[in-house]
Amino acid sequence: IPLTILWGSIPNSLSFLCNMIEIGNALVSEDVLEKEFVCNLGACHGACCIEGDAGAPLEKNEVDLLKEIYPIVREYMRPEGIAAVEEQGTSVVDWDGEKVTPLVKGKECAYVIFEGKVAKCAIEKAWEEKRIPFKKPISCHLYPIRITRYTTFEAVNYNKWDICSPACDLGHELKVPVYRFLKDSLIRKYGEQWYSELEEVAKAWEQGHRP
Repeated sequence: IPLTILWGSIPNSLSFLCNMIEIGNALVSEDVLEKEFVCNLGACHGACCIEGDAGAPLEKNEVDLLKEIYPIVREYMRPEGIAAVEEQGTSVVDWDGEKVTPLVKGKECAYVIFEGKVAKCAIEKAWEEKRIPFKKPISCHLYPIRITRYTTFEAVNYNKWDICSPACDLGHELKVPVYRFLKDSLIRKYGEQWYSELEEVAKAWEQGHRP
């Protein structure tokens, strides 16, 4: 398995891509291999669906899919979420010109529902009940990984957010790195073969970083 780590010779505008590992057409940050993370909904109550100043990023195909499945997803949504979607649309454009999910009065995602104090997703609820074939936006499924697209490659980075500190603590306790916690979503995004290569790279990386 080739282990290509990019250290230098990168334009200044992309200097943050140092310490990235090339797998297919993706450059994966070492943080994805090193940092530990396991969602702890009992502690954070799904804060990532509520906090922030923009909705969840959407892939191009997801924009059309949300329009298609909305009549079913609507059955699971809160009145506030329905009002937000029917006013703004099933997706909106953020300040970067990217498509994202709409927010309720600039706060939580319009598709948020609550089970007790825990924020969950109406889209995922409909999927769990086998009403739709779409689990949720891939950006949500991949969190805390964020993907940035460039002309010839994608940058796969770990996104540290203070509200996820309980997940970092639990991941450390259980010794689960980000890439392993996100196995299903990474396979959904890049495929089984790509993830198998990532696992091989991770083994080589871990051996080289043992004390």
